[in-house]
Amino acid sequence: MRLYFMGICGTAMGHAALLAREFGHEVCGADVGVYPPMSDVLREAGITIFEGYDPVRLAGLRPELIIVGNVTTRGNEEMEWLLDTRAIPYVSMPAFLRETILRWRRNLVITGTHGKTTTSTLAAFLLRSVGVEAGWLIGGVPRDLPSGATAGRPETPFVIEGDEYDSAFFDKRSKFIHYWPWLVTVNNLEFDHADIFRDLADVQRTFAHLLKIVPRNGFALLNGDDSNVAALPPAPWTTVLRVGVGENCDLRITNFSEDDHGARFDLVWQGDLWSTVSWGLSGLFNARNAAMAALAAGLALDPTNPTRLPLAALASFQGVRRRQEILREDADMMVMEDFGHHPTAILETLQALRQRHPGRRLLVCFEPRSNTARTRAFQAALPGALAPADHVLIGPIYRGEKIPATERLDLGAICAAINAEVAHLPGIVAKARHFDSNQEVLAAALEIARDPENLPGLAVFFTNGSFDGIIAEFARQA
Repeated sequence: MRLYFMGICGTAMGHAALLAREFGHEVCGADVGVYPPMSDVLREAGITIFEGYDPVRLAGLRPELIIVGNVTTRGNEEMEWLLDTRAIPYVSMPAFLRETILRWRRNLVITGTHGKTTTSTLAAFLLRSVGVEAGWLIGGVPRDLPSGATAGRPETPFVIEGDEYDSAFFDKRSKFIHYWPWLVTVNNLEFDHADIFRDLADVQRTFAHLLKIVPRNGFALLNGDDSNVAALPPAPWTTVLRVGVGENCDLRITNFSEDDHGARFDLVWQGDLWSTVSWGLSGLFNARNAAMAALAAGLALDPTNPTRLPLAALASFQGVRRRQEILREDADMMVMEDFGHHPTAILETLQALRQRHPGRRLLVCFEPRSNTARTRAFQAALPGALAPADHVLIGPIYRGEKIPATERLDLGAICAAINAEVAHLPGIVAKARHFDSNQEVLAAALEIARDPENLPGLAVFFTNGSFDGIIAEFARQA
């Protein structure tokens, strides 16, 4: 079948295109701002990528089906031509996956506000570690798997990152509603995606809808420590298991500790020790990601006894690109890039880094780029999330001019709130500043990094975008 992906270079769309190619379809697509690494991966797989959108070119290609990414909106030239002519059928990316790949598989759908990419990578990694040729589709670049997507064998489980964001401009349901779950994990639940959801209750509603389609012979794995998850309606039609540190949890994380060598914790399944884990990832939140992934993969291996799955492979797990990824590490400076853009994710990461690297001065650079982080939805929470740093540099709001001033994130107020904590201390300069360009952020970060009083240093760049390339530049020059 000849397929055309509209918005092909997004991580999820690109991986879906790779899966379609693996299934033998003829695949091409278009996007704007085509850049590596996804563009290189697609071309290496024999997929043609067109720069920009052109309805005349699309008509000449004559695809049999068009897969529309959720970045596509009304006004897109190709989409307007499709709507006018009805010349070619089109579907959303999740609907395409549902009917072509997921319909006949035992799907492990990994969901939650935070940690989806790491947890889905962990689940696929653990299954692969015991020889299960599972399939997977991950919304990131895993360092421990050969690719971000593979079909696997038809009889094996399929691990998929279940995003609650909308499917397409013509289908506002969350992507995960399409994914035929056999097992669902809900890692955590907070308000996010303010452009899609009205409030926390609206987010909880879509997760409740997801739980309604888990089959009787399936599983729902819930964060037993999260009050927002606990507020979801019960799901008596399936087996519900809880994961966390609390005594109410079926799989408990106990004896967690962390130092500059890594983290260590025990996983206790229904009162019995399953495994002691020692690994390189930071934070209790990553331990919970590991526990969720272990239980999901263990149940996929043996629904009656998940502890048959050995967990020794976790010791070698490296993680996912752009999730606490260390770009440089020496005696004077460590440089880390993290995808975090929600206040809770930022705070948990900084707290873990403080515990793991107590002797380093912590420099944080934050790019307000996500559709929610650019607005005032996180105005009250961001100062507390960034406050653990010794220095905070905030870049300009990405495409801030497109947001009304009354709804736009107030960077000055965030810096003022952070600086209020140290304003009374003699000789202390403002530790939080914001800038009109990312190049100014880079200059300020380099000045801080080169000050002997700030060494040894740990610089963390939080962004779900490119930060205009300053992260790699800082790692080279600092």
